[in-house]
This record gives sequence, C-alpha cells and structure tokens, in this order.
Amino acid sequence: MTSDAPTSNTNEVNLYDAMSTLRAVRRLKPDPIPADALERVLQAACWAPTGGNQQPWRVIVVTDPERKAALQAIYAPEWATYVANFRERIKGQPDEDKWLRTGKAGDYLADHLHEAPALLVFCADPRRMAITDAGLDRVSMVGGGSVYPAVQNAMLACVAEGLGCALTTLHCLREPDVKAVLEIPDEWATVALLPIGYAVGRGHGPITRKPPAEMAFTNTFGAPYSSES
Repeated sequence: MTSDAPTSNTNEVNLYDAMSTLRAVRRLKPDPIPADALERVLQAACWAPTGGNQQPWRVIVVTDPERKAALQAIYAPEWATYVANFRERIKGQPDEDKWLRTGKAGDYLADHLHEAPALLVFCADPRRMAITDAGLDRVSMVGGGSVYPAVQNAMLACVAEGLGCALTTLHCLREPDVKAVLEIPDEWATVALLPIGYAVGRGHGPITRKPPAEMAFTNTFGAPYSSES
C-alpha cells in the first residue's frame, strides 16, 4: 500500500457532511465490498496521526466465514449482558423509545455480525506508544490517541464509500479469545472492532450531539465558551 490516494469512483463527500452524518450503522448486508473501496478505507486509516509518527497499530481485515462466526460467538453474549443493563438504565426515561430502537439495532448486529462482509479488528502495540499519562493515578488514556484517529479515518472513509459501519469495543471483554481466533501475538492489544458493509436501511444520516456551547470552555474548565470570546 502506498501513501498515494487510491483512485475513487465514488461521489466526493464534504468532510463536514461526513462528520455530521457518521451514524452507527448496525444493520449490514452480506454483499461483498469492492476491493478498491476497501483499499481506500484502509488507506484513510493509514493517514491518521500517531504519537511520534510510530503508527503502532495494525488492522486485521477479517473476511473468512469461520473466523467471523467465531468472533460473533464471542461478541453476542457480551452484547446480551450489556444491553440488559442498558435497558434497565433507560427504563422510564423520556427518550426511552429512541434508546430501545438503538438497542434493537445492536441486537441485530450481535445476531448478524458474522454476516458483515468485513470485520476490521484494530490492534496496537503498547511498546511503541508514547503513553505520557502512564504514571498518573488514573486510568491511562493517551495511548488510544495513537489508534482511534485511524479508526475514525476509516469510518469517515466508509461514509464517502457509501458503506455502513459501527465502532464497538465489547470484544475486548474477551480479548484472549479474540486473540486466539485471529492469531494475535501476546504483546499486541485489541482496540476496536469495526464491522463494515452496505446498509440494510438508510445507513448514515443526521446525528444528534451536544453543541460547542455545552462541550467547550474558554481558558479555564467550566468557563462558558462563546465564539465571540
């Protein structure tokens, strides 16, 4: 794979449009993904920034039916446990119906994960990461900054290619089993599972997120942000 941009036959998508429509798409068709489209998605991941430009990640493109089935068998029970707790948490909330629909989409993914044409499993080697917060008295977070930009790039490329995708990490609860299925070396960690394929329904679309007025501060934590500042 070269650093040159692979030629795309798809319609160009404005970056802001791609970011504002990058919705989790959990219902995917089993239809194969053209090799050139998949290459462009992987190239987008390779362009992502990493600490010290080390690119301490790798991605396994899982297309083998038996390995996909094995990953689905690992993922499904973890999802069942997660979604049971999730449904308890949202019970009685004003937007319960919306979240129940999200849960049903997750049920579909758990049941049909093995049918997605490709599962992208991102792995990372902590020995090559600049984990500057490793000594702090809290959970380390910095290492992920050398992997998740690649995941995000791949997801944005999926929007451009007309492919659905959804980011999940539930497989990490069974990492030893996942590593056995995919023959991942002991020193490598699994970071993200990204099923991709053409959407059963509408696919990506408008998303709902809090705006900068609620998420950004000016100069100090908690100080209200204003574009006029």
